[in-house]
Amino acid sequence: MERKGILAVMSGFSGAGKGTIVSRLLKDYDRYWVSVSMTTRPPRPGETDGVSYHFVTREAFEEIIAADGFLEYAEYQGNYYGTPKAPVLEHLAAGGDVILEIETVGAFKVREAFPEALLFYVVAPTGAELKRRLESRGTETEAQILGRLKKAAKEAEVINRYDYILVNDDLDEAVAACHSLIQREKTRAGRSLPLIARLREELEEITE
Repeated sequence: MERKGILAVMSGFSGAGKGTIVSRLLKDYDRYWVSVSMTTRPPRPGETDGVSYHFVTREAFEEIIAADGFLEYAEYQGNYYGTPKAPVLEHLAAGGDVILEIETVGAFKVREAFPEALLFYVVAPTGAELKRRLESRGTETEAQILGRLKKAAKEAEVINRYDYILVNDDLDEAVAACHSLIQREKTRAGRSLPLIARLREELEEITE
């Protein structure tokens, strides 16, 4: 395989639809693989090990940290969360496109470790629409929704550091745009150095 896959990082405002976009990419195209994060927190009802998260002990997580086994990791409210490095690199080397669905702090850590990663940030078309979507879920109190909106306002200060902003107004259009941007990235000369080198060698042989 001459071209490696693309590592795409998806972040976004809570309620903007980043998870829905990722699910649609998996459903509509057969070349994407979503990395499953690892955590030390216990499973919640309905969560499945290896699907929702890889659930491990704190000791096991810290052993992986010591072995430089994460692309990124962080600690929240006493529990670790991280992206295992090995499976991501394996899928990329095989030519598959990998999606990480993580928060801004993790996204910027991935960019430091993996400069060629593509960073996408998903937003709703307006603040009022984001509020409406959060309210329509019916899973949080008014105070919790207000907290999420305040967090979104804070994150808006740093999303200019992402490569692309996906405005999720029309889901089909947002999914198609994301897919197109990822696939178009593969045609950049800097990502095709092995192909360029092979073509040059073949042409030199032909013209000798």
